[in-house]
Amino acid sequence: MFDGKKITVMGLGLLGRGVGDTAYLAEQGADVLVTDLKSKEELSESLEKLQEFSNIEYVLGEHRLSDFEDRDFILKGNGVPLNNTYIEHAQKNGVEIVMSGALFHTLSDIPMIGVTGTRGKSTVTELIHHTLKRSILGGNIRGVSNLQLLKEVEGKDVAVFELDSWQLQGFGYQKTSPHIAVFTNFMEDHLNYYPDMDTYFMDKAQIFLHQKDNDVLIIGEDVEDRVKKHTSRYVVAREGVVPPSWHPNLVGAHNARNAACAYYALKAHGLSDAEIKESFESFTAVPGRLECLKEVNGVKVFNDNNATTPTATAAGIKALKGSGKIIAIIGGADKGLDTTPLTETLKDVDHVVLLAGTGTKRLDREEKAHESLASAVGEAFSVAGEGDVILFSPGFASFGMFVNEYDRNDQFVSLVHER
Repeated sequence: MFDGKKITVMGLGLLGRGVGDTAYLAEQGADVLVTDLKSKEELSESLEKLQEFSNIEYVLGEHRLSDFEDRDFILKGNGVPLNNTYIEHAQKNGVEIVMSGALFHTLSDIPMIGVTGTRGKSTVTELIHHTLKRSILGGNIRGVSNLQLLKEVEGKDVAVFELDSWQLQGFGYQKTSPHIAVFTNFMEDHLNYYPDMDTYFMDKAQIFLHQKDNDVLIIGEDVEDRVKKHTSRYVVAREGVVPPSWHPNLVGAHNARNAACAYYALKAHGLSDAEIKESFESFTAVPGRLECLKEVNGVKVFNDNNATTPTATAAGIKALKGSGKIIAIIGGADKGLDTTPLTETLKDVDHVVLLAGTGTKRLDREEKAHESLASAVGEAFSVAGEGDVILFSPGFASFGMFVNEYDRNDQFVSLVHER
C-alpha cells in the first residue's frame, strides 16, 4: 500500500500515536521522514521504539521547507497551528495533507461511528464501543495509533472513533465523514488555538459536512442552532430519552445527554432497546471522566481530570451536589475561556483546593494555590470526613505543572491509590 512512497510525518510526539503511525508506514515499506520541533533528547523514548527501522530519516529540533516538497503526502500530527507555514508550503507544491484518523477511515473499508463535541465525546464513544462487541476503538484514545488499527479490521463490523477538532481537520482534507456521526455539544474551548468560535466549529463540523444521503447525524440539543445552518438532516438526542435506570454508573444531567447520544447512534446501527439497555447497565465511567476512583475511610474520590474547561468542572460539581460535603481540587493553565460557569458553581463546594496556574489566578480566590498535586491532595484528605466527596476536576489545561493531561491524571490516580 505504501511501498516506496515518500512520506513526511510532521510531529512524532510523546504519546505513542505518532510512533505507531510512523512504525506502520515504515513496516509497509515507505520512505519515511520524521520532522519534529522537539529535540532528539526530548523524543528519546519515542525514538527508541523506532530504532529497528532503517527506512526512517529524522529532522529534529526544526522543520525544513524542503521536507514538505516532492513527497507523496504529509502525515500531519494533532495540534499543528492553523495556517502553518510548512503545511501551506506543501499544499502550494501540490503535496497532499492527511491525518491518521481520516486515513484509517478511507483505507479500512468498514463503516465508522464518529463522535465529537466539546464535552462528552469520550463517554459516548466508550459507551458505544462497550455495546458493540465487534467494534474497533480509535481516534483520540491514549496511546492508540490509528494506522496500526488497520491490522485489526478483519472480523470487525464497525470502527468507533472519538474525534477531536484537530483530528477532524484530516476529514476535511479528505472530504469524508463517518457513516454515523455524533456531535454531543459545542462550548467554549481551545481559544488558545482557534481565533474564534466559528473557526473552532468548522473543524468540528467536518464530522458531518461530507456525509452522504444514507448517513446519519445525531446532535445534542445545544448544538442545533449552529448545525441547522449547514444541514437539515439530523436527529436531536434529548435528555430523558434514556431512563436513568439504564445507566446507573453514570451520574449527572450531562451524562443523561451523553447516554441519549449513544442510544441514537446504536439505534441507527440497528440495535434493539433490549440490547442497548443490557449493555448500558454494565457500563462504568470512563477513567478521568467523573470516575468514582476509590473510597478511602468513607470518603468517595472522583477523578474528573479530563474536565479541562470551567464549564466541564461546573457540570461535575452539579452532578455531585447532594452527595455529601464536596471538597474540590481545581486549577491549572489558562485557555482564555469564560470562568463564570465555574465561579458561580463554586458556591456549592464546601472546600476549595487550588492548583497553581495562570487560569487559577483568574478565579481570584483567597486560598493559597499548591505548587504540587501531592500537597493539594493532602489538603483535600485532611479536611474530608466520612460521607464526604473529593472531586478532582481541574477546569483548566495541564501545562506548566504537568507534562500533559495524561501525566496529571496518572499522578492523581497514584496519589489516591497510595492512601
